[in-house]
Amino acid sequence: MRRRLALAGIVLVAALALAQLVGVVSHALRGEAPAAGAHVAAVPALLHPPGSQERDLDAYRGAGAWVDVFDLRAEGGAALTPASVDDMADAGVRTLYLQVARDDDPAREPGLDDPATAARFLVRAHERGLRVVGWYVPRFGDVDRDLEHLLAIADFEVLGHRFDGVAVDIEWTGTVADAAERSDRLVELSQRLRAAVGDAVLGAIVMPPVQLDVVNPAYWPGYPWDELAPLYDVWLPMGYWTDRTVASGYRHAATYTAENLERLRDHVGDDAAVHAIGGLAETTTAEDLAGFAATLAEHEVVGASIYDWATFSAEAQRRLSDALHP
Repeated sequence: MRRRLALAGIVLVAALALAQLVGVVSHALRGEAPAAGAHVAAVPALLHPPGSQERDLDAYRGAGAWVDVFDLRAEGGAALTPASVDDMADAGVRTLYLQVARDDDPAREPGLDDPATAARFLVRAHERGLRVVGWYVPRFGDVDRDLEHLLAIADFEVLGHRFDGVAVDIEWTGTVADAAERSDRLVELSQRLRAAVGDAVLGAIVMPPVQLDVVNPAYWPGYPWDELAPLYDVWLPMGYWTDRTVASGYRHAATYTAENLERLRDHVGDDAAVHAIGGLAETTTAEDLAGFAATLAEHEVVGASIYDWATFSAEAQRRLSDALHP
């Protein structure tokens, strides 16, 4: 199945490259400028993969941008396209975090949600010098099925391009009600994924420790930090201060970020590599962003981002990028 998906991606992107090249040549023969979006430079990018294909910590460094499947499906607004990658690059983004699989249709084989779109984003991002981390939210109802989704991301390749990282979004509680059983399945999934990818760097997109430890311990009692610690290499806590109330004291971006980072390293190790995810973009203020950026510098994170690109202004992204890449 994974081989069929990879082949389909190759065919689709090769067709795109051919169509793009034909369009450029046709316009040139008629003495016209190329049509919008038809770039000769994109064709060599399809034929020559990026120089480094290592899945290492560099994929998580610096400023990131998040895109989920809802952004790509145009649910609630205009769909993002690979052209959005140009805006990310211009705003100083170094890594695109792209949700490429979602288990919302049990009738479908596990795999990428839309291999053709994933391929186009992947190639466009590499053309612009961005790395791409593919991510997925396991539901734990069927560990084999969750693993197949993740391996489809890890194995996906189009003309030599592949994802620079694979990350697991560990937050779903709606399928397995018993927290202990859910944790056991999460650990099993993580162990099997680690065995499959070997030494490749794996990212864990995790619940903010303050939420689990203080705000709502009933959300996922016994979140298996100790068991997960040796299985993942970089931690991406979803520190959405925008979900917190002023009365709790955690609506303050700097306070919430600092305590989450401290508690996370208490759980998984003082030397843990962390890419911090801040509040939801649509309700993040300039003051929030300033406090977030200042806290990141104090806690030696490898990178940071705000969720998500579709609701984050390019100007705000540039401010965060500048703070991370002085």
